[in-house]
Amino acid sequence: MAVVPYKERTSSKKQQVADMFDSISHRYDFLNHFLSFGIDILWRKRAIGFLQKYRPQLMLDVATGTGDFALEAYHRLKPQKIIGVDISEGMLSLGRDKMKARGLADRIEMQLGDSEKLLFDDNYFDAVTVAFGVRNFENLELGLQELYRVLKPGGVVVILEFSKPHTSPVREGYELYSEVVVPRIGQLISRDPAAYTYLPESVRAFPEGFDFLRILDSVGFRSTVWKPLTFGIASVYKAQKRG
Repeated sequence: MAVVPYKERTSSKKQQVADMFDSISHRYDFLNHFLSFGIDILWRKRAIGFLQKYRPQLMLDVATGTGDFALEAYHRLKPQKIIGVDISEGMLSLGRDKMKARGLADRIEMQLGDSEKLLFDDNYFDAVTVAFGVRNFENLELGLQELYRVLKPGGVVVILEFSKPHTSPVREGYELYSEVVVPRIGQLISRDPAAYTYLPESVRAFPEGFDFLRILDSVGFRSTVWKPLTFGIASVYKAQKRG
């Protein structure tokens, strides 16, 4: 059974995730940095570092949210264009304001879009990125197949996602923080009681590590790499489309 934010609703996971992010969009950036003690910023830098040697010029950022990962990619890689797509118009609206304020609206374009039905031609992008978004895909394999489809031959995907530490005492501390502290603080600040309960549930259900590499392999990617970050609380995955 799919993990969803609002268990009492009958709508699809995709619609529920969109509704959830619309609901918390006004506090999302603050909560991200606050709840991770700012480490999420360092995680994004590490993930983008995996793309530096490839020097991509046309990039797609899936589940872009308010565009923090796209901004980091632009500042580090200086591509000609980044297109960010997301299913939450609330998040995108804040992201567009962010790009305008930085004078980057012509370089980082924010579009409403579905990761499982990307409105781009085959073999279109040099690189695709996803930060903390693949676990929200309704159909993980289909979403990854779409990332593969829109990449040029030899193109690279970099995925940053939460994972679970497996070594004591980090594991126990992480479980207490993510399952007790995060939902309480998230509910207090975001006013959405489901959103930050869904977070640890979706992380527990996600096929991390080598299991995720096997899924990347199964949809056609090669040269798959997994790099745990901060005792395994997050992970970076890199994979390449066959040339």
